[in-house]
Amino acid sequence: MTDRDHNYMRRCFELALKGLGFTRTNPLVGCVIVHGDRIIGEGYHHEFGGPHAEVNAIRSVKEPELLPESTLYCNLEPCAHHGKTPPCSMLIRQKKIPRVVISLMDPFPSVNGEGVRQLREAGVVVETGCLEEEGAYLNRRFLTYLLKKRPYVVLKWAQTRDGFMDLEREPGDPVGTNWISGPVCRTLVHKWRAEESAIMVGTGTILTDNPRLNIRRWTGENPVRVTVDRRGRIPASAHILSGNQDTIIFTGMASKYSGKTRSIQIDPSYGIADFLEELHDQKLVSVMVEGGASMLSSFLEENLWDEARVLTGKMTFSQGVKAPGMPMDPYETEEISGTILEVYRNRMDILEILK
Repeated sequence: MTDRDHNYMRRCFELALKGLGFTRTNPLVGCVIVHGDRIIGEGYHHEFGGPHAEVNAIRSVKEPELLPESTLYCNLEPCAHHGKTPPCSMLIRQKKIPRVVISLMDPFPSVNGEGVRQLREAGVVVETGCLEEEGAYLNRRFLTYLLKKRPYVVLKWAQTRDGFMDLEREPGDPVGTNWISGPVCRTLVHKWRAEESAIMVGTGTILTDNPRLNIRRWTGENPVRVTVDRRGRIPASAHILSGNQDTIIFTGMASKYSGKTRSIQIDPSYGIADFLEELHDQKLVSVMVEGGASMLSSFLEENLWDEARVLTGKMTFSQGVKAPGMPMDPYETEEISGTILEVYRNRMDILEILK
């Protein structure tokens, strides 16, 4: 692969990210079509059920007579089956595009090398593995959901400089959040929520903070709200039971909810792995876990997490609810409006998912 190939593939990555939060169980895919040294077409997969990136890129070409002399770049192997849309490998053959460069092979059973095989049998020069690790990381949610049979798990919490997530609460204390980070970081968190399929918190967080768990500071689709209420302790006045946002309540009680809120019955033996299996069955590709400390610690202890984002503010509490300890050094660190963001990755080599 040449530097030129790498540059065009990175443009595919940029385009693919535009679909983050909208493609549901589909992967993030961008496509660039190049004639000589000029990009003549671009496209990406906008939303679940919509045209694929290759289709949008080919449609954008204003000089279709150039396609038989062009190279198509795509960060994921073109599909080879009839699903919600016709196979992209067939369209590429029909347009007589002679060369295709791919970052990552698609492990989806209906594709899984078949797209490349069909193209090569038609005489198309296909090159694979262009920036493969970057391509795998881009689609880490899709790959985890498909191959690990669970959602991609992002842990997130804010802590004080001395390592506390909250003050100790006593019965009768006001319900609400003790803010640690500032408004800029709170907006960032809403952006993160818009990128994931679901957001999960424990019952304790519902009872003490009464969060809305939406993206009112951002644009996009609200994630599915998820909580565990084994003993039916959440009051009807809680925001999570408003019925105006898709919500799942894992409960051991016979319960009826209104609107978009539904329950999934569980037994006392249910643990983190069981909850993730249920969320996978609900076709939720990723979940952001925002608390509380006990739930976050359970995900860490069972090693059922993929990424963690820890926001450390300037204030101190001296005592209170201790934040979980991370078992490794952060992958990256940055300062955001006076708050330190540390990002951790549980699996440094995302290609291991493919093995």
